[in-house]
Formats: sequence, C-alpha cells, structure tokens
Amino acid sequence: MKLNSEAKEIYKNIRNEIKKRIQLRESLAYVDRFSPTSNREEILRRQRYLKETLPKIEPELKYILSKIKPIRFRKDYLHDRLLVVSEEELEKAKALGICDVSLEPEEGYDLILSTTGYGLDVELSISEIAPELYIMPLWENQETLKALAEIGKLLGASSVAEDILRELKKFEGVAKRRELIDNLDEIIRREEQRLNSKIEEKLKEFSLTLSGKELLEFLKELKEGNYQAIFTHFSQVENEILEEIRKSEERLAELLNVDAEVFSRENLYPVEVSGEVIEFLRAELEKETKVESYLISREILRKIRHLLPRLKEELQRAYELEFLRAVKEFTEGFVFPEISTGGIGFIKGRHLFIENPQPVSYVVGDIVNLDGTKGERIVILTGANSGGKTSLLELIAQIAILAHMGLPVPAEKAWVEPLDELFFFKRKRSSYGAGAFETALKSFARSLTKEGKKLILIDEFEAITEPGAAVKIIGELLKIAYEKGFYVVVVSHLGEDLRRELPFARVDGIEAQGLDENLNLIVDRQPKFGKLGKSTPELIVERLAKKKRGKEKEIFERVLNRFKGQCHS
Repeated sequence: MKLNSEAKEIYKNIRNEIKKRIQLRESLAYVDRFSPTSNREEILRRQRYLKETLPKIEPELKYILSKIKPIRFRKDYLHDRLLVVSEEELEKAKALGICDVSLEPEEGYDLILSTTGYGLDVELSISEIAPELYIMPLWENQETLKALAEIGKLLGASSVAEDILRELKKFEGVAKRRELIDNLDEIIRREEQRLNSKIEEKLKEFSLTLSGKELLEFLKELKEGNYQAIFTHFSQVENEILEEIRKSEERLAELLNVDAEVFSRENLYPVEVSGEVIEFLRAELEKETKVESYLISREILRKIRHLLPRLKEELQRAYELEFLRAVKEFTEGFVFPEISTGGIGFIKGRHLFIENPQPVSYVVGDIVNLDGTKGERIVILTGANSGGKTSLLELIAQIAILAHMGLPVPAEKAWVEPLDELFFFKRKRSSYGAGAFETALKSFARSLTKEGKKLILIDEFEAITEPGAAVKIIGELLKIAYEKGFYVVVVSHLGEDLRRELPFARVDGIEAQGLDENLNLIVDRQPKFGKLGKSTPELIVERLAKKKRGKEKEIFERVLNRFKGQCHS
C-alpha cells in the first residue's frame, strides 16, 4: 500500500513501537516483513499466521529469549597448523583461507596435517583441519543452546540443541586447561606465596636452644673445628624446605598435568619463579592443549555436524519468536479486523499514542452500519476545538495501516477494505501564505490522480487560505474524490457551507458540552453521525470571563453577552 509522508510517519511510529519491545537485534528484520500491503490474500495469510502463532507465546519466553545470542562460525586464520597437500590441490587448499598450506612439512607448527596422510578431502577439510572453528563458538554459547532446548520443551518441539550440549561435555577437560593457561601467572604466584608462607613458618620454628653444660660442650666442639653439630640443625631445616617445594611442584603438576622443576633450589628463601619458567610452562601447556583441543573438537564435530543446519533453523525460529512476542505485547487487547469491502469502520477504537484515550466508534463507507450511518464515502468532520478531530483522523490511519500490515488493531471490532493508497494531510500549524497554500493544493491534487482504492484524510485545509475560497476548493476536490469512488474524511469548521455544496457528503460533529468545575471543556469525543458539531468559541470566552479579573473580565463578559444576544435573536 502506498503511503504519503504523513501516513509514513504514522507507520514509522507503529514500527518503532514494535521494535522497542524487541530484545534481540537479529529479530528486528522481521518487522519489515510486515510492511503494509494492498494484497488481500497476503493480509489474510499474515492474519492466519499470527492467529496461529501468537497464542503460543507464553510469558516465560521473554526471559528465555533474552539469553539467545548469535552463534557465528568464522573462518579465522589459524597460524598454529599447516596443511600439506599435493601440487594439484594447492590452490584449492589456499582458497579455504583457514590455515597455512604447503607442499612439504615445515617446522614451527603445533599441528601438521596432510590430505594424504590423514585421508582428508580438501573440499570438506574445514571441519577436519580446524574443527575448533565450529566447536569453540558452540562451547562459548552454551547458554544459547540451553535456551533453545528450553524453547523446544515449552513449545512441545524437539531441539537439536540438547544433542549438541550432550556431545559438548567431552570438551570440558580442554576448556578447563584453556582456563588454566589464561590464569597461569595467577596460579604460579599464588602457589609461590603459599610456599613462602610455609618456609617462614619453618624458619620461625627453628631455634638452637642449649643448656649451660651443652653450650660449653658446643663451644668446645667449635674450638676444635668440629662444625657438624650446627650443620646438622641447619640441614634438617633445609630438608623440610625442600620437601615443601616438592609438595608445591606436585600440586602444580597435578593441576597443570606438566612435570617440571618450577622453583629454584639455589635460593631457598624467598622462593621466586622466573618469568622464563612461566613462559616455558605456558608453551608446553598450549602445545598439548592445542593438540587435545583439535582431536576432541574433531570427534565432537563428526557427531554433530549434521545437526548444524537444524541448529541454524532453531536460531532463526528464536528470532522469529522474539518478534512475535513483541507483537503480542504491543497488540495486547487488540482484535483482528474483518477484511471486507466498502471502506473502514471500527467500534471503540483507541488511539495508540494517547494515554487512556476515550474509545471512539467510526465508519467511512458502507462497510458497516453504525448508529444509522448510510454508507457515505465522503465525510466532513466538524466540531469543538481540541475535541479530538485530528486524533480521530490519526486513529483511522493507525487502524488502516495496522490492518494492511496484517496485525490486530486497537478496537473491540473493526472492518477494513484493502486500499491501494492512504493519504494523510495533517495541518501544519506553522505554514501559512501563498507558498504553503500552493504546496498543499498540489499535494491534494496528486492524491486525486490515478485510479484505485484510496483513503484520503485532510485536517483543516481552510487554515491556509480564506474561508470563502476554501469552500470552493474543498468542495470541488471532494466532488472529484466522490466521482472516483475514493473514501475521504476532511476536518473542517466550514461544515454548514460544505453541506450545502456537497449533498452526497455526511457531516459529523464532535460537541463541547460545557465547562467543568475547573473551567475545562467537557467534550464528548464520540462524533455524532450526520449532525453538525458546535464550535467552542462561546465556551472559551465564557471560561476567560470567569477566570480573568478587572478590566479584562469586563471585556470578556461583554463579548460573552454578545454571544448570548445572538442566541436569543
């Protein structure tokens, strides 16, 4: 369906209301799949789809879907492995773009693979050469996989995510070793600190306590050059320190699965591990872990590779469910309109962007009979200032656009005919003068060209020209619209004049009924069909006469008396 600029703005606001409820960026694209269409069958297809799917959206889905993140399998360039191929496979292997390729084995790589030695097919070798490119994203997105499994259970559907999670448990050991490598400095320094604390305790416990007689004997031994006595005491402490070092290295060996002399035996206190030793340990751990990671990843991928296309489908379904959840949240309390012929009508429609709006029923055309309406396609809406005339035009546009999107509409009941075009000419209060008048006139004329089903909404055209000219111009434009079978609602204060000019048009009115105790206008925003609406100048003057003081009050009372005099004449 074609929309003019003001109608597009209403569509944009509706779309934004849905988008701001969407938690997942990947779900935003679904909104544009529901852009307004004139195709009756497509509208009905969307309605059927939403009627079937929206009831399945349970409240707990919001939290589950919030945990979904995209799983991306990227062909990262791997510098730790080399693929050895035959000369005829060289270009094909390089084109994979996942690791270094050579005709001969070379040093400096953690993994050297061969299409001949390992029986790999270059065409299928991404999963064999670099299975981690699949397994690591899956491992890092286990919360997403768990969420997909929960969604499957909630909707009563099977999920491949459960099978993938079960296989990924084999990767836990590798993941723990990777975590150890990442925290190696902290682990070594923590053990170093613990060991030094133990040595301090040993040194504090060490003491050489001798009685007077033992002291004399000890001094005699030293005088004679016999140092064995004191060496015996120190040797005992040294052995205890070396035993603590051995225990620390055993703990590290068990934790890291690497046998190495970590602590120096030369300086027993304070113990300190050099940066070179830590880097040596890291290199050994990384080398072993890369090989282990490759082998286990390959084993897992061989079992789950056939499930990845279905996993991709489940992710897309999750994004679609998030869109549907946002639609359901936005359209809570709405109804699907009946797609029929003869115009647009609704019962107790509610403006989307007004807080606590008064429900309004309205009809343009003969799609439904409301309160004795006779199916007029041309309607002139009159009545009180600030009575809701412009808001009613917006509501008509909102319901028309939502219906053409295939979505429910904010009403108790609604009927909508598929339209080819929707024109909404909203009054631009800051635009006056010949230029604004000419621009508006050309826009109105364009809306009347071409054939098809059209709904034209016009808000106070006379505001940009003289009332006398406005009657002639609007009258002729509405005659053309009537001759072409278009639907038109025009807001105007010239209802009486236009009714004489256009006998085929229906004139509806929104009336102000008086002032409340706070001197605010009391307005029944439900238009009276076929009845000219009273304007509000007299009530405005009355309000000012009651609110003002002194000379101003006298002026407004005099004007008010003039109104009353007219009423009695």
